[in-house]
Amino acid sequence: MRVSRVLAAVLSCGLLAAADFVVGTADAQQPPPAVTVAPAAVMDMRESVDLTGTVVAIQKVDMRARVSGFIEKVNFEDGQKVSAGTALYQVEDGAYRAALQEIEGSIAAAEAQRDLAILERDRAQRLIATNTVAQATLDTANAQLKKAEADILRLKGSKQTAELNLSYTKILAPFDGVVGLTAVDVGALVTPESGTLVTLTRLDPIHAEFPVATSLYFSYRERVEKGEISGGANVSIVLPNGTEYPQKGTIDFVASTVSQGTDTVTVRAQFPNPGGVLLDGTLVRVVLEQSDRQDVLAVPQQAVQRDQQGAFVMVVDANSKVELRRVEVSRSSRGQAVVAKGLKEGENVITEGVGKVRPGITVDAVTATTTGG
Repeated sequence: MRVSRVLAAVLSCGLLAAADFVVGTADAQQPPPAVTVAPAAVMDMRESVDLTGTVVAIQKVDMRARVSGFIEKVNFEDGQKVSAGTALYQVEDGAYRAALQEIEGSIAAAEAQRDLAILERDRAQRLIATNTVAQATLDTANAQLKKAEADILRLKGSKQTAELNLSYTKILAPFDGVVGLTAVDVGALVTPESGTLVTLTRLDPIHAEFPVATSLYFSYRERVEKGEISGGANVSIVLPNGTEYPQKGTIDFVASTVSQGTDTVTVRAQFPNPGGVLLDGTLVRVVLEQSDRQDVLAVPQQAVQRDQQGAFVMVVDANSKVELRRVEVSRSSRGQAVVAKGLKEGENVITEGVGKVRPGITVDAVTATTTGG
């Protein structure tokens, strides 16, 4: 009996030892976890801010009739680009031409009357010299001459008005632009009270207006005065579908007053718009970026982890061992985290697979491929 117990104990110890050997062998054969790493790199990470803006046409006018008459011609298609000076509408002008011709005839008659008055005055002056007529005759002749000259002056003013009215029968585009939908067709009667006939909008160049919080505006001014950043800024637009507009803008206006309702300062930038992509009234995302280079040390944003003590990254050294490294992140932009302290250029940080590692273990690290610039 005693012999069997001893034999059982020996067998049990042997089995445990064999099990420990198998487990140890399995651990030794398990491959290191695969991770993806990226090097900490110095790159141009200019400070930027995203704002909401509105595209605003530089020029936009409602075309109206300045004289009454029936529309004879509509010289454009809805939505067409037109040049400055294009006759958009032709109002019938027969009555206005006749009025001008009548005034020209009256001027000719008045000039003839003036010439006669001159002759009468000259004759009276000669007769006065020989005491043939009284002074009153000369005075009357002078008065008739002045009246004739005044009539000519008045009629010339009427002629200018008639010429203006005749010119208004052609409703001209005051600048290059795009017309909207016409409100009248050929044969319609229009008057100065008819309202808008069509809207003309200039799209190239075009403005983007956006509000800037006063706190951001004054912080920016203060940093410029201290020399921390330059005073210039690159302005770009992101369209509603997420596409970045290829043309860059230039700030051409900063309001001198603060909007009391929103505590913001209105800023405006001008953009080239040769293809008419930017449309008046479009809501866009405006990106203001520092104009000068700002080289900083950065890592992909997904490499930065956080716990109760703050931010950290998992660093893989030359021997493929993992180290937890505390870092100080100053800001993040465009998928990159700017590291102020804790890393050196070229050190590899884990960007994928960080959940499979712990400090001190060896990993199978693969460097991430980069795309873009």
